[in-house]
Amino acid sequence: MRAGSKYEAKCDARTYLTEQMTRSQGLRLKRLSEEAYQPGEYARDLSFVEAARRIAALEAEIALANSF
Repeated sequence: MRAGSKYEAKCDARTYLTEQMTRSQGLRLKRLSEEAYQPGEYARDLSFVEAARRIAALEAEIALANSF
């Protein structure tokens, strides 16, 4: 085993975790997309950042709809 391979494995795992949507994000995004009648906003293969962006957009849209 190379000296740097253990470090590289940790970096790869950290990159994978930061790139993938979390379970809680997935559940929240699915619920919000159904509530906003936009099921196309949910996808299983989203990145963490894209999921956060879609969650924020759906929350803003729902808040706006509820303000009327």
